[in-house]
Amino acid sequence: QVQVVESGGGFVQPGGSLRLSCTISGGIRLDQDYYVIVWVRQAPGKEREDVSCVSSYDGTSYYTNSVKGQFAISRDNDKNTEYLQMNSLTAEDTAVYFCAVLNGINTVSQMCPLETEYDYWGQGSQDTVSS
Repeated sequence: QVQVVESGGGFVQPGGSLRLSCTISGGIRLDQDYYVIVWVRQAPGKEREDVSCVSSYDGTSYYTNSVKGQFAISRDNDKNTEYLQMNSLTAEDTAVYFCAVLNGINTVSQMCPLETEYDYWGQGSQDTVSS
C-alpha cells in the first residue's frame, strides 16, 4: 500500500526558507517508476493552487508564476523523497501544502495534471510566514 508522508513545514519569518519533504513508501520508486509529483497549497479564503509539479517520464517541471525563481523541487533517490525548497517566503505563501503522486506517464511543461488524477495524497503541512 502506497503511503505519502509530508514533513518539514512550520513557522518562519518573512524572507526565511522552509523545505518540505514528501516521502513515498509502499511500491513507488522515484528512481525507477513513471510518476508526477505535485505540490498544492490551500491558503485561507483562497482556491487550492498548484505550486509546482515534476514528471519522471520526461523530466519536465512546472512552477506557478508567483513562485518561479523562489521555489525549487529536488529529489533524494536513497530516501525516496521529493523536496520543495521554498525561499524568500512572504505572508502570501502561508498555506497548507499538500504533495500528491500520480503513478503514470505525463508531461508537465505547461501545467500540472488535474487534482482528480492523482492517486495518493499526503496529509498536508501547515506553513505560516509571519513576523
